[in-house]
Amino acid sequence: MNEEVKMYMDEAQEQMHNALNHLENELAKIRAGRANPKVLNDVMVEYYGTPTPLAQVANISAPDPRTISVQPWEKQMIAPIERAIMSANLGFNPDNNGETIRISVPPLTEERRKELVKQSRTIGEQAKVSIRTARRDAIEQFKKMAKEGGLPEDMAKDAENEAQKMTDTNTKKVEEMLLAKEKDILTI
Repeated sequence: MNEEVKMYMDEAQEQMHNALNHLENELAKIRAGRANPKVLNDVMVEYYGTPTPLAQVANISAPDPRTISVQPWEKQMIAPIERAIMSANLGFNPDNNGETIRISVPPLTEERRKELVKQSRTIGEQAKVSIRTARRDAIEQFKKMAKEGGLPEDMAKDAENEAQKMTDTNTKKVEEMLLAKEKDILTI
């Protein structure tokens, strides 16, 4: 395979891989009725005047399927952490005992489950668009190279087919991730 073709293929594969990673992170943030510490990943806490990720000022765990426990490393951080969780608008009501913050994860209603499935499908569709965009960009480069004479047409066609195979493989991974998340959300 031509060195330049390989470079564009690697670039497309990396973009597709990034789309899958982003999808995985976004799906982890969607709560599925049981406690998952990852739902607090985006919570920012005011730490000595600086917005800081919650995970950098406290230990976050899920001791049981219905509870998330936040153990601040400094006791004076309990109130700011509680405020940050409330203002993150995640639908949680944290309560503290002076040392740890406990968050009870309420069970999801059927309507909310369907909303979450719809939300995860939207995120999945965005990942598929990113994957197809990576394919399109690579194919455009192959066609441009063939047109300029830097690549024989049969090699350009082979490269396009290879890009399509990568796209199909990654799109299938997106579907599998979505099915797993959907099953997770709908399981009571």
